[in-house]
Amino acid sequence: MVVPLYNEESVIGDVLRRLRSTFPNVVVVDDGSSDGSAEAARTEATWLLRHIVNRGQGAALQTGTEFALARGAARIAHFDADGQHRVRDLLEMSRLVASGDCDICLGDRFADGAKEVPRGRRLLLRAAVLFHRVASGSELSDVHNGLRVLSRRAAERMEITADRMAHASEIVDLVTNSNLPVRQVPVRIRYSEYSRGKGQRWTGGFRVLLHYLVGRIFG
Repeated sequence: MVVPLYNEESVIGDVLRRLRSTFPNVVVVDDGSSDGSAEAARTEATWLLRHIVNRGQGAALQTGTEFALARGAARIAHFDADGQHRVRDLLEMSRLVASGDCDICLGDRFADGAKEVPRGRRLLLRAAVLFHRVASGSELSDVHNGLRVLSRRAAERMEITADRMAHASEIVDLVTNSNLPVRQVPVRIRYSEYSRGKGQRWTGGFRVLLHYLVGRIFG
């Protein structure tokens, strides 16, 4: 289990307690937080890694994934630190990968209609789906969901090079080009007042798109 962490002091302790109640091996990568996130995570995480400076979520995920692989992990999950994901969804996704049903299991918030997704967020995410269908031939229906489970084989093939939020788009390309069995499963995202306040805005979405395009052209 890899949890990228950046300035989530108020929620990270509860998120990790919920995770550790079911998943004993949790790697937290503090990405240069400027608040007390690392201290809040220290007593709950199995392992706490730290970036001296803020490099971005993509870099934190790659650091955590490499650490888990080095320790012999058979499966690696990515789980956001802001409390939006449910552990029960992760359980089903982990079961599918462990059984050999797929090598890559991705959360899909739109499978049940996504009634809880704020309208502006829904439009932004739908636009991202259409973009990736054109740009990379992706057939995924939720391209920017941070909840995913990878087999060891998949994790070894998927090197994330986009440090910041463009990593979400890079992962879509890596999944599409992996030639490995992929499943999407219905999940629910909890949009609390806290998470809504940290949500991606249209301007941020355009910056992510720009970084992704620059990476594809010059990477």
